[in-house]
Amino acid sequence: MSEKTSVGEETLRIRGITIDDFPEVFHIGEEIFTAEYSQSLYRTWDEYEIITLFNSDSELCLVAEAGDKILGFALGTTVDKHNSPWKYGYLVWLGVRRNIQQGGVGSGLFKEIKRRMKEQGVRMIIIDTSADNQPAIRFFQKQGFGNIQEHVYMSLNLTRKAKNKPGKKP
Repeated sequence: MSEKTSVGEETLRIRGITIDDFPEVFHIGEEIFTAEYSQSLYRTWDEYEIITLFNSDSELCLVAEAGDKILGFALGTTVDKHNSPWKYGYLVWLGVRRNIQQGGVGSGLFKEIKRRMKEQGVRMIIIDTSADNQPAIRFFQKQGFGNIQEHVYMSLNLTRKAKNKPGKKP
């Protein structure tokens, strides 16, 4: 099943991703999820993100297209937690071409992945983004997300030589 809405003069169609879509989805992600976007994010965008999610949960890997052009994608998975009766949905990546953001493509993708997750018995959807990514936070709040919790991520660059601490001999 696919979701159909209108974007400009074209009809937006949301459908499951196919292997033939991988290169285009990868390039859209490359444009959006740059090093500046996620300098120390624990997860980085690469071709394995698409392949891994497609292989584990292809029903939750979607593209939005108008005509023959892919405009965006959503990649998700489900998580069963040990000793929990709940099934969780995790929207791992949601990307829309920069020049058409705020045009309804992201909302259409989210609506469809939410429908599919609900169909699979998901009771709660989880997303994560950088605490300073205000456009993403606003987008997800419009989709009904709340209960924002900030996490602390720390990094240790192992390519730099450690500086000697005062009072310590090398």
